[in-house]
Amino acid sequence: MRTRQPTAPKKPRIVAPAADPIVAPAVGPEILDTIFSRLRAADPEPKAELVYRNAYTLLVAVVLSAQATDKGVNLATAPLFAVADTPEKMLALGEDRVRSFIRTIGLFNTKAKNVIALSRILVERHGGQVPDSRGDLEVLPGVGTKTASVVLNVAFGVPTIAVDTHIFRVSNRIPLVVAPTTDKVQAGLEAIVPEPYRLNAHHWLILFGRYICKARRPDCPICPIADLCRYPAKTVAA
Repeated sequence: MRTRQPTAPKKPRIVAPAADPIVAPAVGPEILDTIFSRLRAADPEPKAELVYRNAYTLLVAVVLSAQATDKGVNLATAPLFAVADTPEKMLALGEDRVRSFIRTIGLFNTKAKNVIALSRILVERHGGQVPDSRGDLEVLPGVGTKTASVVLNVAFGVPTIAVDTHIFRVSNRIPLVVAPTTDKVQAGLEAIVPEPYRLNAHHWLILFGRYICKARRPDCPICPIADLCRYPAKTVAA
């Protein structure tokens, strides 16, 4: 008699870590505009901290940055991109060589496979070019909503707001958009951020969350929007 194989448990839906509890509603349109005008004044031309040469190397760098720091990715990709800055060159390099370049990055085995697989798709289906369509990007191995949004924004100037853990935290803290998942925060931000700020909003918010509105101890005394933020547990100067 054939024994029935146990069914694999369903993978739980990934939800960003819960932000600190909010005791106030999201800020209104006027305050929202003031928040972004101040962030723009502090950094008029924000740039991605990942180092890349073209749309392809940007795509690879963002894929590699999952669960890794930009600094760590940059250290690994500098020598990699020096020898392979197109999908054709990456395929010629091969998975084993790619793996040897990125061994210092978390999940490097899976990421090396994804880099080779997405490079092959770009060559076979897109003539070696990175597509500017979200649908075409999100079917590439290792590419999800966040990665596609970053590539669309940085490489093609599309006003998307990719939400990582920093932006998720900042949005729920201020609060700009209060939502339980990164996808819902992204949809909310893209709906409310005023058009003049939308293109650079991703960079302003991620840098703000990385260097000022930090997870464990936000640096409220130097925050340019401290008087507008409704976060109840603000820190004070030491």
